[in-house]
Amino acid sequence: MPTDRVDVRKTYKLFIGGAFPRSESGRTYQVTSAAGGFLANAALASRKDVRDAVVAARAAVPKWAGATAYNRGQVLYRVAELLEGRREQFAAEVTAFGEDPSTVHDAIDRWVWYAGWADKFAQVHGGANPVAGPYFNLSSPEPTGVVGIVAPAEPALLGLVSVVAPAIVTGNTVVILASEPRPLPAVSLAEVLATSDLPGGVVNILTGRPAETAPWLASHQDVNALDLTGVADPELATSLEQAAAGNLKRVVRPAAGPAWTADPGTARMAAFVETKTVWHPKGG
Repeated sequence: MPTDRVDVRKTYKLFIGGAFPRSESGRTYQVTSAAGGFLANAALASRKDVRDAVVAARAAVPKWAGATAYNRGQVLYRVAELLEGRREQFAAEVTAFGEDPSTVHDAIDRWVWYAGWADKFAQVHGGANPVAGPYFNLSSPEPTGVVGIVAPAEPALLGLVSVVAPAIVTGNTVVILASEPRPLPAVSLAEVLATSDLPGGVVNILTGRPAETAPWLASHQDVNALDLTGVADPELATSLEQAAAGNLKRVVRPAAGPAWTADPGTARMAAFVETKTVWHPKGG
């Protein structure tokens, strides 16, 4: 038996509609560690992959948005349980990129934190409004729909969780453009989601070059909102905002780099909901 062998390196695929298709383009790119070592191959998503992901996300909206808030919380907590079970794998991945492995613990804790908000958010951002008349006036938050997200380049897992969890906990579905240089935690998260109770299509993850795919996501007429947290190039961010104006997408563009370990608050959840107000006559 030979003593020297070449390791079998994994070629990661995309995550669309709960399945793992290859990129329509057939292209891949090499993922390297902070030290320059070869880690794996990742799919290089194309315009067609963006369109397929949006179709999957739109199809998942009725079931996910229609689920009870309590049920969404249960589903997200189950994801956290699976993340905890693969904690060492995620720690090895972020360490390979030169990140502190403690960010994995932070990411899991943050996922649990957002899961806990599922059946509480409406109580904080909704309520009964005082009116002059014999009516009940009730406001409640409802999901925006399909949210396109450009994930931050780093921290690879904590940054990803911090933009994905608040978008889906309120009933939205998402199409994520993962970190180009550090995609492994994103595709490992996809494997976790595929084995959880999360319906297919709620989260769709594309790897590759966001500068190439983000314009198609921003201009897509069936995307309702856009999170540009991971866009570092100001000119690209501006062009994406302009493309998003085609169907009046709601756009989140942080003014400065977020402090990922700080208390996230409810701002990211509130960014992707619409407030529905209902008038109802009082019985008399």
